[in-house]
This record gives sequence, structure tokens and C-alpha cells, in this order.
Amino acid sequence: MHIDLIGTELYRASQTDWREVADITAEGFAEDPINLWAFGNARAIRSVMTIMARDIYLKQGFSHLHGDEGATLWLPPGVTANFGSLTMLKFAMGLARHASKGARARAEALGRKMHQHHPSEPHYYLFTIATRETARGRGVGKELLDPMLAHADRERMPVYLENSNPANSGFYMSRGFERTALFEAEDGGPVMEPMWREPSQER
Repeated sequence: MHIDLIGTELYRASQTDWREVADITAEGFAEDPINLWAFGNARAIRSVMTIMARDIYLKQGFSHLHGDEGATLWLPPGVTANFGSLTMLKFAMGLARHASKGARARAEALGRKMHQHHPSEPHYYLFTIATRETARGRGVGKELLDPMLAHADRERMPVYLENSNPANSGFYMSRGFERTALFEAEDGGPVMEPMWREPSQER
């Protein structure tokens, strides 16, 4: 997937940008219901997002940055995140140091549920889209997402994501995503909303 520059403020992140990508993503998810339930606090979320950006998505997928205000993490069609033993060790160490009690078991249970709902059909997978607090309400999320949706449309490729915050449902639906399921992270816990977008016929 070769979108290196798709807007005046939007560009493809390189492997050396992992700190900035992780920083923005952690800030964007600091109050996310699912992540707070799983990991307990913003410091643990930062640890997790650092590993996901540095060791998984910037190596196996790709990321776009909107200046220093927003970031995404993606996997292209046909690619499944590969968590090797070293990466899993880094996760475990980070959770042991920063997360609340039981975080590893919660994260593993959530991962299993996400895997159960993940479609097998080829698609672009949006793992995260995040903006800094100071950038919210200024259209940065739209500018991060819309060029990739247009690219997916040109390839006639669907897009999949898991919405972890009900406040964002309207944003995704306005861009053609439809809910495919709802599942609780645990009985009575926060809800995850898998969403699917077919290629638009209008582009």
C-alpha cells in the first residue's frame, strides 16, 4: 500500500516515527471505555499503544500522521498482525509495571472476542484513529480517514474497524460504516462495536 503523501498535512509515517504515532494514539485513547476497562489507566494504555505502533503496525502495516495532531494505524488486505514471543513479553512486562490487576487476562479475553468477530474476507483494517485533545472538533479525524476510504474505494476493497467508544458511532456511520455486531468486553462491561464498510459506488 503506497500512499506516502495524500494531503498537505497528511503523510505516511516511517518506522522512526513510532514515538509520535504512539504518543498521539495513547492520548487519543486515554479515556476510551474499552481500553480503560482492559488496562486500568492512561499510563498502561500508553505502554500498549507504544508496542502496537513500534512493533506491530509500523512493521507489518502502515500509519498516517496529520502533522502532530492525529494518527492512524492500519493493516492492508491479507495481513494479520503477527505477535511474536518477544512482542508478547514486552506486553506482559508493560502490563505488569503499569496496568491494574487482572489486565493481562482482560486483554487476552478481549482479543479472543475481537478475533471471533473479525471478518475473513480481504479488507483494510483500521486498528486505531486518534487525535490529540487540542485537535478535537477541527476535522482532523475526517482528514485522516477520508483519503484512505477513497483509496479503498478505488481498489474496490472494504474497510473494517472495531469502534470502542459509542460517541464515535455517528462519525463512522456518516462515512458508510455499518454495525455488524455488538459485544460486551465482559458481562455488564463496556461494549465493542465491529463496523464494516463496503466500497462506495459514488467514487
